[in-house]
Amino acid sequence: MSHTRPVVALAMSQEAADAVVKPAVRRRLEESVLLRPRLLTEFTSAAARETLAEAELLLTGWGCPPLDEAALAHAPRLRAVAHTAGSVRGHVTEACWARGIEVSSAAAANAVPVAEYTLAMILLANKRVLEAARDYRRRRDRAGLVSSDGTLGNHRRTVGILSASLVGRRVMELLAPHELRVLLYDPYVTAAGAAELGAVKAELTEVFAASDVVSVHTPLLPATRGLVGRPQLAALRDSATLINTARGAVVDQEALTAELLSGRLRAVLDVTEPEVLPAGHPLWECENVLLTPHLAGSQGNELDRLAELAVAEVRRWAAGEGFACPVPPGRRELLA
Repeated sequence: MSHTRPVVALAMSQEAADAVVKPAVRRRLEESVLLRPRLLTEFTSAAARETLAEAELLLTGWGCPPLDEAALAHAPRLRAVAHTAGSVRGHVTEACWARGIEVSSAAAANAVPVAEYTLAMILLANKRVLEAARDYRRRRDRAGLVSSDGTLGNHRRTVGILSASLVGRRVMELLAPHELRVLLYDPYVTAAGAAELGAVKAELTEVFAASDVVSVHTPLLPATRGLVGRPQLAALRDSATLINTARGAVVDQEALTAELLSGRLRAVLDVTEPEVLPAGHPLWECENVLLTPHLAGSQGNELDRLAELAVAEVRRWAAGEGFACPVPPGRRELLA
């Protein structure tokens, strides 16, 4: 079958396809590629393999099955994967890299709402807005017009950032207009590099000892599992806040729970370990923690940003220009 436009198939869950690849997105894709109508939610059926056999590029999303050797055996023409979300670790396997398949990710687009969520939580945490609102609702009266508490407010407070990841860098950009001191822990960033990001390079324990708020943006790797443990949490000053929008397992959940239940620390946790805490877990009722259901990433109309980036990537690739947001094999683990 001869054609001038590459064949593209969608590989993701039905829910992801409905949310991200809306009819208008499909129409834009069809301007530059031949988009197959079948949605691939699995790679094992005869119908799925028929579509795989044609595909030159897969537009993937949440729920995409692993592109392992078995799947790739039925995709002889596949040359590229454009992912409509962040991490590609769930479906792009070693077999893909070994075959030289080009990979793109919308991680940069997904970093935007995560950073916005983080900025909001940093400012709210230093102002203690959630606690004040809770107490105000209980008292139905104001304790006083002005607080002289020197630990309250955002003027010249210190914020610690763990990792200059896509999200971490974006958070530092958003913090720049505010009168805050920013410390960065990232062993791969030099002091000069940190300064360019508007931060001061610091060691891990120093970040925790000096910060009023510490925000975690570290990918989950064998070396970073439990990176934030008892010593780091113990180093935090009383009433400091830990924010985690990365991966729950980067933080020692048991150690954090103990600190929060003691009332010494506060936390904003968009992720936990496990991802959803057991129904009887004490953090559900702990007033020092704000738990959110992994919503910092793209939601609602923010999904349109992911689609826009993915469409642009597909169109670039179809025109022979290559991806603008490639994922080199050596960087794939960091998109998490």
